[in-house]
Amino acid sequence: MPVTLTEEQQDFANAIGEFARREVPDKARRDELTAEGPHSMEIYRKMADQGWLGIALPEAYGGSGGSMTDLLVFLEETSYHQIPIGGFGTTIITAAALERSGSEEQKQQLLGEVINGELLAISMSEPGAGSDVGGLTCKAEKTENGWVVNGQKTWCSNAHISKHILLVARTSTDGGKHDGLTMFMVPTDADGLEMHGIETMGGKEVNDLYFTDCHLPADAVVGTEGQGWRQLMAGLNLERMILAGLMLGLARRAFDDTVAYVKERHQFGRPVGSFQAMRHRIADNATELAATKLLVHDTARTIDANPGALFPREASMAKLKATELAKHLSLEGMQMLGGYGYATEYGMERLLRQSVVSTVYGGTSEIQRDIIGKSYGL
Repeated sequence: MPVTLTEEQQDFANAIGEFARREVPDKARRDELTAEGPHSMEIYRKMADQGWLGIALPEAYGGSGGSMTDLLVFLEETSYHQIPIGGFGTTIITAAALERSGSEEQKQQLLGEVINGELLAISMSEPGAGSDVGGLTCKAEKTENGWVVNGQKTWCSNAHISKHILLVARTSTDGGKHDGLTMFMVPTDADGLEMHGIETMGGKEVNDLYFTDCHLPADAVVGTEGQGWRQLMAGLNLERMILAGLMLGLARRAFDDTVAYVKERHQFGRPVGSFQAMRHRIADNATELAATKLLVHDTARTIDANPGALFPREASMAKLKATELAKHLSLEGMQMLGGYGYATEYGMERLLRQSVVSTVYGGTSEIQRDIIGKSYGL
């Protein structure tokens, strides 16, 4: 069946496009906004003024209470139009964890800040624990006045531009490896927290975090002590769909830019897109893009129909397919643009840099395939 949006959702998509054409009209303006990294606070605050940053948050805290499909429209369109708000994804993942598990005081304070344009980060990975979250060793020990944290975290996206970090630390070694994990909300200016950026091909995105006798108050705990793993698992639909939506938009951009180029570029007296070898590649890519869009939107509708349920197979399929496609179409675009695909002038290399890591973060493609396989009893 074709992907159809409601009239309100289509108007929302159109409004995002108009915003992009007004605020980020060309590559020069985008380069200016992203000189310090892939997130522009200037643009982000303007989106907050539009009331868009609370799309996935409850109305009780100032959000718009949007559905998964509403959020997907926002993600897909902002990514397609290359609006530089790289911090939104991790912020909404973190905010949703707060909304599910946080205290009323935490929700009132932090969700309101998110809606007004502040960023949040989440820190799980460690040098020795990436895909295996149960292998975390960063330790939080209880004291008379709260907690003290010691250990190292890594690959923490957007911590350097966020006000708070949702930290997952080990508070007990009893039980299985997924037991004894607890979530804490940590201010980024906390004493005992040291942050160092990690240079990546995508720019200033991720950080190493070092905790040395970092004292936290008792009310820094988010949810229930020792239940951090279960609290995190409740958000898997959202995390995977955020990544699927962002990469679906990027895949659309890579495809459209490639088609526009092969129509205009002439060699041997004709557009290069008219050669059969090129035309067939475009046809295959168009088919894959259409299939992926159907998969991602159908998964969003499935989640909307039963918001309280987990859909590990469907959400993993959406994340796997959209991220792999975005990487593939960016590479295809670079090949079909020839030398111009490699040049920064045309922007295809930017799309490749943005997409290539998507098959790694948020659960690698290998992990997603493992989850899907296990869902069939394998």
